[in-house]
Amino acid sequence: MSYSAEHKQKTRSRIVESARILFNRHGFQNVTIDMVMAEAGLTRGGFYNHFKTKESLFNAAVSSFLMGRGAQWRMDAGIDPTNITVESARQMVDAYLSNKHLDDLDGQCPMIALPSDVARSSREVQKAFQDLLTAMVWLFECSIADRGENTRQDALSLAALCVGGMVLARTLPESDLAEEIRAAAHATATEMTRPGTH
Repeated sequence: MSYSAEHKQKTRSRIVESARILFNRHGFQNVTIDMVMAEAGLTRGGFYNHFKTKESLFNAAVSSFLMGRGAQWRMDAGIDPTNITVESARQMVDAYLSNKHLDDLDGQCPMIALPSDVARSSREVQKAFQDLLTAMVWLFECSIADRGENTRQDALSLAALCVGGMVLARTLPESDLAEEIRAAAHATATEMTRPGTH
């Protein structure tokens, strides 16, 4: 029995989203193809109709975030990438460095959930991860474009505060220090998004 291209794409997307969630929960090494296919409600044999290796699935899972779960996340935060305003940086900081984002393990950005896994992965996976970071930096750059020569540096610093603050907070669950770090990163990043702040 042959399936339509649309059915095949929907099945592939289901596998990728199931994998993205499992990688967020357990990390790359602790997730098996069997786990992914069971989560997707499919048999293991179907995996190889879509991917050659678990690594290629990992690449797809990281890549999928920007226009998949990440797009939903941006919409919920009120961020419109087609209409970046001076408020967009603050909206990004508020949403990214929120307890809601920290608690949403399944929906977390791969930059928070998977940095160590990505560092040990293929160049393709690292490129997908870099694309996520580049998109965040771009949003910050566009939103704080009044900074002149400091714009790029400030945008990179904001991204580092957002991602780094959340990585540390996730690493220390239910810890007072984790909450202090998240709150401090949020306060500093919020201050940096104020118009005219250099």
